[in-house]
Amino acid sequence: MTEQAQDWPRIAVELDEQGWAVLPGLLDPAACDAAATLYDREDIFRSRVVMARHGFGRGEYRYFSYPLPKKVERLRTTLYPRLAPIANGWQARLGLEARFPDQHADYIARCHAAGQVRPTPLLLRYGPGDYNCLHQDLYGAEVFPLQVAVLLSQPGADFTGGEFVLTEQRPRMQSRVAVVPLAKGDGVVFAVNSRPVKGTRGDYQVKMRHGISRLATGQRHTLGIIFHDAA
Repeated sequence: MTEQAQDWPRIAVELDEQGWAVLPGLLDPAACDAAATLYDREDIFRSRVVMARHGFGRGEYRYFSYPLPKKVERLRTTLYPRLAPIANGWQARLGLEARFPDQHADYIARCHAAGQVRPTPLLLRYGPGDYNCLHQDLYGAEVFPLQVAVLLSQPGADFTGGEFVLTEQRPRMQSRVAVVPLAKGDGVVFAVNSRPVKGTRGDYQVKMRHGISRLATGQRHTLGIIFHDAA
C-alpha cells in the first residue's frame, strides 16, 4: 500500500485519539531490503552515531546527506502534505500561532532560513541486546510535530524483541505506554514532542517520547522520516 493509498481519515482520527497510527505496507519487501542495504554505503550519509557513546542506548544510526536517496525523498515529500493539515489542527488546538505550509519544499526553506540546514532522515540498525532509550527528535526551534518510522525487517524472522514503544506523559498523572505492532514495510506516524488531548475543560498538552525495546536475537533496520531539518 503506497502513501497515496493509505486510509488517511482513519490515520487522522487515530493520531487525535492516541498520538500515533500505523501506515500498513508503506514499503514493499523489496523496497525494504533495498533501503536496509544502504546502511553500509559511505557516500550517502553525513554522520554515524553509536548510541552507547552518548547514553542513547545500544545500536547505531546514520543520517543521510543531501541529496537524499530518491525513495527517501519521495516518502518525505509525499507524506508531508497529508500530515500538514493534521499538524496545523494540532497547532490551533494548542493555541500556537505557527502554521505549516502545504508543500514540504516550502517548509524546508523555512527551516533553512532559521539555520536548520542539515537533513534528518536516517537509517537505524540494531543487533542482539541493542535498544533505543525513550527520546524526542528535536533539532532546533523549527519542529514539525509528526514523524514516520518504517520497519525494514520482519519481526519473528529477522529479529525478536525490539518493539517500537511510545510513552505519553499526562499532566499530574503517571505516564502511559503503548507498544505499536508493526510488520516489515509498515510505517508508524507519531507525535514528535507534544500533542493535544481533549479534556473536560478543553484541550491540554501531553508530551510523548518513543524508543525501541531490547532486541533478543537477529538484526533490525528502521528508516526514519523526520520532516524538519537540524541546526
